[in-house]
Amino acid sequence: MRFGTFIPQGWRFDLVGIDPDEQWATMRRLAQRADEGPWESIWVYDHFHTTPVPSEEATHEAWTLMSAFAASTSRVRLGQMCTCMGYRNPAYLAKVAATVDHVSGGRLELGIGGGWYEHEWEAYGYGFPAIGDRLRMLREGVEIMRQAWETGSATLDGRYYQVDGAIVRPLPIQRPGIPLWISGGGEKVTLKIAARHAQYTNFAGGDVEVFRQKDRVLREHCDALGRDHTEIVRTTNNNVVIGETEAEVADRVAAIGARLKPHLGDAYEQTMANFGRGNPAVGTVEQVTEHFRALADAGADYTISYFPEMAYDTSGVELFEQRVIPELS
Repeated sequence: MRFGTFIPQGWRFDLVGIDPDEQWATMRRLAQRADEGPWESIWVYDHFHTTPVPSEEATHEAWTLMSAFAASTSRVRLGQMCTCMGYRNPAYLAKVAATVDHVSGGRLELGIGGGWYEHEWEAYGYGFPAIGDRLRMLREGVEIMRQAWETGSATLDGRYYQVDGAIVRPLPIQRPGIPLWISGGGEKVTLKIAARHAQYTNFAGGDVEVFRQKDRVLREHCDALGRDHTEIVRTTNNNVVIGETEAEVADRVAAIGARLKPHLGDAYEQTMANFGRGNPAVGTVEQVTEHFRALADAGADYTISYFPEMAYDTSGVELFEQRVIPELS
């Protein structure tokens, strides 16, 4: 199994209490720490407003961070989970990504999806198209980006996007293009797009049985297209809180809750469910290791872990690095 980790950027209230002037230094330090450790990749979310409730707390922009991390790390690969197709013209995004690929020396991954956070869509003036329209936008956008990276220009007279000889130079360092992660588990459309275009998928949020179901559907779409299902790396995300003992895990969860509660109001209980004991990636070293082993047995080749404590306390991350990754990598 391969391992990536999220770097806190504020979207999940994971930089609260840190002075805004110090937040980039915190993110850079954590990115450089991961660069020196066992992680294959570092990730951020592509969102503008905090979740589950919008607030005045900072949420740092994903693609600006991609460029900054590209210049301040040397080894880890760089990804977004996941870029919202509707937030940027796809030819422009292809250009931005190609530039970041050069800054990073060919270390960029591009996670892409249809988007879902209605509040920020509306607030930024994008409207909020129906899900079918968002997924059709995704399909057209992926076609434009692949064409741009493979040929250096893109032309498409689509329903949602029209580009006519958009020049994308320099080409990405990675050939024939930057690896595409098609994110989401929609069985009729998203996984069909993934079967056609993706080098990576990302679905299921760590649930093993849901992962198995989505993987079966992906295989069916690949079979229909005549594509080898094993060409696609299947990945998943996990919210991780880990400790040596049950008591330590409980203390960590309590500290996370105390930090988040002043900001979440009625959404507090919903948010804390991500870090409760019903989550199989919340537990002792042995419990968390067993969960990741079950994901690997189900066909998950790669997992990306979110540690809600990371900006304040890296001891849980260190425990995962020392005890979980060596067992499974």
